[in-house]
Amino acid sequence: MPTFDLPMRLDTTIRPYDWGSVTAMPELFGTEPTGRPQAELWMGAHPADASVAGGVPLDRLIAADPVSALGGPAVARFGPALPYLLKVLAVARPLSLQVHPTIAQAEAGFAAEEARGVPIGDPARTYKDRSHKPEMICAITPFHGLCGFRSPVVTAGLLARLGVPGLQPWIDALATRPAGQALRAVFAQMLDDSCAPLRAEVERALADSADPGLAPYAGIAAACPGDPGVVAALLLNHVDLLPGQALYLGAGVPHAYLGGVGVEIMASSDNVLRCGLTTKHVDAPELMRVVDFTPAEPHLVEPERPGAGELRYVPPAPEFALTRYDLTAADPVELPGGLPRIVFCLEGETRVGELALRPGESAFVAAVAGTVLSGKGVAYLAGPGAFTV
Repeated sequence: MPTFDLPMRLDTTIRPYDWGSVTAMPELFGTEPTGRPQAELWMGAHPADASVAGGVPLDRLIAADPVSALGGPAVARFGPALPYLLKVLAVARPLSLQVHPTIAQAEAGFAAEEARGVPIGDPARTYKDRSHKPEMICAITPFHGLCGFRSPVVTAGLLARLGVPGLQPWIDALATRPAGQALRAVFAQMLDDSCAPLRAEVERALADSADPGLAPYAGIAAACPGDPGVVAALLLNHVDLLPGQALYLGAGVPHAYLGGVGVEIMASSDNVLRCGLTTKHVDAPELMRVVDFTPAEPHLVEPERPGAGELRYVPPAPEFALTRYDLTAADPVELPGGLPRIVFCLEGETRVGELALRPGESAFVAAVAGTVLSGKGVAYLAGPGAFTV
């Protein structure tokens, strides 16, 4: 079995979800297109798709010697498992309208499905593990999506601009009732199948609208006709990220990514509760129980700049942080030991000690294996964030 003394090259999996781009990852990484969507490149130790090092899945390697792999402080804080999961997303069409649970909600939901005997691999299973799933997306290309509920008063004005008479009860509720109550009631009604005729009217109005404020939602309607998430999406903030900007999403925040390429890091979890814009399992009642109906602006993470060519993103989640390096041959970066890191090469060449990575390749650096990053290109370093034992 491989040891943790040196950086370990990772063999990784790209998931071919139908919302993925056929061309974005091949263009980024200089690989041949497969003719199928390439949506998510996973780098980590989540058992659903653990990366492989030296022929052994990373979760098994870590379980055999968690202190050497992760470091004593990380094991004490997060347990004997890698606390984060790193991904590259290439989004060509809308992802599902979704939320993620808190730790307590995940533990309860996982236990309930275990008690009912629902297999982990069952497509109808909602809770795949016991973890929460806060996440952060850092844009590589211009990236846009939906994040959090907009002020209901502002949304009332947006809906009024559609000119659909049947929307008036929702407009009145959003404009006059307390924010949380109004959003909960209207969101639930939008998802109800009894509103299908009204949803069809809204889709036609979106298709006919020249209002730039409605354009993102018209795009969703064109991509997902007849889906209940199309109208529900109108309640959410639209956010545009420029390359280098990052967006953080905590538990209960409704969201859907719409387009672009980004590096995503999250707590190591696959717990996703969906209510629309998807062909995957939808569990609207459980989502309604978990979603946070507090209006809020999208949470952008401003990067720290500890050194030249270095952007460090530290969100309010102890499991993860992300650093982007513009490497030059003259500026090696020392990585001391003590924490588990994953290095991902985006452009050019990244050297992790003596290990050379090309675009799309990654390596695991265990807590016992301090090393140096060098090369010429762009690399991302993932690791635990700010935490105390």
